Amino acid sequence: MIAAQNISLAFGKRVLFDEVNIKFTGNNCYGVIGANGAGKSTFLKILSGDQDPNSGKVIIEPGKRMAVLKQNHFEFDETSVLDTVMMGHTVLWSIMKEKDAIYMKPDFSEEDGLKASELEAQFAEMDGWNAESDAAALLSGLGIKEDLHYSLMKDLNGSQKVRVLLAQALFGNPDILILDEPTNDLDLQTIAWLEDFLLEFKNTVIVVSHDRHFLDTICTSIVDVDFGQVKLFTGNYSFWYQSSQLALSQRSSANKKAEEKKKELQEFIARFSANASKSKQATSRRKLLDKINVEDIQPSTRRYPAIIFQQERQAGDQILEIKGLSKSTADKTLFDKLDLFVNRGDKIAVLSKDSLATTSLFQILMGEGKADSGEFKYGQTITKSYLPNENSEFFTSNLNLIDWLRQFTEGEKDEVYMRGFLGKMLFSGEEVFKKSNVLSGGEKVRCMLSRMMLAQGNLLIIDEPTNHLDLESIQAFNNALKDFPGTVLFSSHDHEFTQTVANRILEIGPKGYLDKLCTYDQYIENEAFEPQRAAIY
Repeated sequence: MIAAQNISLAFGKRVLFDEVNIKFTGNNCYGVIGANGAGKSTFLKILSGDQDPNSGKVIIEPGKRMAVLKQNHFEFDETSVLDTVMMGHTVLWSIMKEKDAIYMKPDFSEEDGLKASELEAQFAEMDGWNAESDAAALLSGLGIKEDLHYSLMKDLNGSQKVRVLLAQALFGNPDILILDEPTNDLDLQTIAWLEDFLLEFKNTVIVVSHDRHFLDTICTSIVDVDFGQVKLFTGNYSFWYQSSQLALSQRSSANKKAEEKKKELQEFIARFSANASKSKQATSRRKLLDKINVEDIQPSTRRYPAIIFQQERQAGDQILEIKGLSKSTADKTLFDKLDLFVNRGDKIAVLSKDSLATTSLFQILMGEGKADSGEFKYGQTITKSYLPNENSEFFTSNLNLIDWLRQFTEGEKDEVYMRGFLGKMLFSGEEVFKKSNVLSGGEKVRCMLSRMMLAQGNLLIIDEPTNHLDLESIQAFNNALKDFPGTVLFSSHDHEFTQTVANRILEIGPKGYLDKLCTYDQYIENEAFEPQRAAIY
């Protein structure tokens, strides 16, 4: 058990938390959500002891061990990968080091022998003899191959370091596990492994994530950080989102009687419970919705951007044809001999084990990169709209947002016209006069989405669209692409986004490609694809 008791925190006049009281217990997984800047990560730092509140305290049940996903990727640079993982269990690690030091003493005494015997008993009680193999299994599950297990952390790339630090947090079965954005830099297969691991994890998990499928799969409760308060709701993210939207619509229906509202909410709970009982989640973090009642359902105060993609003209039958397209870097092949005929209305998720492959493909299609061989041709009616993975080059000037967006228009457009597109992305009032070179990551992506809407393309090319966005923006973006009548090529590590948007899956690799007309879930569940999938890498 871990509890926040009367926690308050303010930075100057800005109040993040005001008298927060919340308790986390047992075999439960708590998903912490909130808009960017609401204080989710700060709240986790307070729980873990890395941030002191202005008032209040955190109480941890005596004898319980906490593990936290480290954010400093350079802290263990001079340590081997395997040792870094085992250091996650600090007590076990200190026992290992202490007994090793005793055994290395040249003048080993009787007293040393007694101490070593005592340490060996503690070591065995903590299952220390399996520590190295358990750490290796975690690393392998997270995609760190065995030949890297004895490398120094400084020799790993950023993505590999993230995975090692995640293994460190998971190691040794902690009583309380705190994870801040654990799915960052993980591919879809590794995220699925982590979901399975946490589903079988028997202790308390508190996690911040923008991945809705991840939250839906593992969470038994949602912790909503909003307007200085931290509120607890039973259920997963989808239940929180759908029920809060229902409650919001009910609140606007002034003429609806209380009994009618209650009946509608009860029917919603019953429907959701029936669907949840069929999911993977129900087999492990069990009986998710047993305790839900109507009183749990409250309207959300969240603001959702209005993302609406409209086509200036409908595309003809010729969209895009790719023939024999190949691309390599100095040391590896990204994709090879890609043939693709894109049909009108296709929404194609482009997958690869190497994200550089999907980014390079999109850059080539947008004329920002060159293929090694092959060709591609667009239909005459095609207007492209592109969201790149990296957008820093668009935000080097000190233009305000109105003038920044005006760069991408044809003809003279007045301020009211520009404000319309910026307002849809929640830039209102004086915010439109912010300088474009001081925006946060999420604000930059929202500006890029305004630019996309302004272009009114009938072919959208989108590279990792959920990076830097909060859950509200991701949800709105997801809904916009589902409703878009045109054609979409996109890549994403967000399972829910990929599953609900794509009607066709293209997986590319150094030895070929796999092109299937199906949803993402059908793709990953179809064993018949596995031999073909292996053949493209």
